This record gives sequence, C-alpha cells and structure tokens, in this order.
Amino acid sequence: MMKFKPNKTRTYDGEGFKRRAACLCFRSDSEDEVLLVSSSRHPDQWIVPGGGVEPEEEPSRAAVREVYEEAGVKAKLGRLLGIFEHNQDRKHRTHVYIIIVTEILEDWEDSVNIGRKRKWFKVDEAIRVLQSHRPVQAEYLHRFKNTRNSTCGPVCHPSSGNTMSSQVMDNNTPQYIANAAQTLDLVK
Repeated sequence: MMKFKPNKTRTYDGEGFKRRAACLCFRSDSEDEVLLVSSSRHPDQWIVPGGGVEPEEEPSRAAVREVYEEAGVKAKLGRLLGIFEHNQDRKHRTHVYIIIVTEILEDWEDSVNIGRKRKWFKVDEAIRVLQSHRPVQAEYLHRFKNTRNSTCGPVCHPSSGNTMSSQVMDNNTPQYIANAAQTLDLVK
C-alpha cells in the first residue's frame, strides 16, 4: 500500500533541492540500537524515518514530526549529524538528526493507515539491511559511527571504504553529497 499525503507542499531551498529531514532514532543514550521502519513503497524493506520539510517548518521540527508519524515514537531531539545531498535526479537535501526515544506508541498514524512496521536493529545490522536498497541511509549510520568513535574532527573516512572530501558549512555542520555511485562526499 502506498502512502498518500494530501495537501503536502514540497519545499525547496534556494539551490532547488527538496528540503527533507530524517532521524536516527536510538533506544537509549548508549546509541547502540536504532529504529527502522518499513518502507511505504516496499513493505519488505526497512528505512530510516524521514520526509519533507513543510513551509515555514524548521528541519529539526520536521524530523521529530516525521518520526512521530512514521515510527510512532516520541523522542528527545539530539544533535544534527549532518546535511546529506542525494538522489541526483530528484535533488534531495536531508538534515539528519540523532534522537533518543522517550515513548513508544502502540498505534500510530502510519501503522493504522498503511500498516507500517518498526523494528530495532544493532547499528551494524541496520547498515547491512539498508546497504542494498538505501545506501545513502546506510551512510548516515556509517557517519554516525565515525563521529562517535573517532577524534578526527568533522572530516572522517567512513568504514565502508568510501572516500570523503571535506566541507563544513558556516554553522560547523558537515554537509555530504552522494555521487552517482551512491557514495558520499563531505563537501567544503
């Protein structure tokens, strides 16, 4: 079943990228288990919850809203992991946040309307699950692991072997660009 969102306005930034927000939802402050949800287009595949930023909405607010709608969780918003550009044809720019889940709803909007499921994964398992059909989302988790386990500053080389060049935006937020081979480059 496809998710239908009536009256949703797509918003774009000044460079023509669709504004999106997503969250890596962790079960606890230990950040060792991440919550993935089933895709609305392919219910047998798991994805990172996220979606479009509405007009006049801040990306952090959109991320929390999307997690509530798609995963049925309330959470404490944490840090911004980075801004990821991907999907060269559709041009998405996604703000990815780290959140800690504080409440899990039994029934939520997408579970009732489209039968969406959710499941906890160890970080490495989530990377494996995402790698085949959502490699950019797998890179979110690679980047998370690198920033968590490294002291190399804002520019690190992901454990997946992809190379990165560096770019940090004015507010010290790393920005990543997915190239045609679905690897991410950190842009400076």
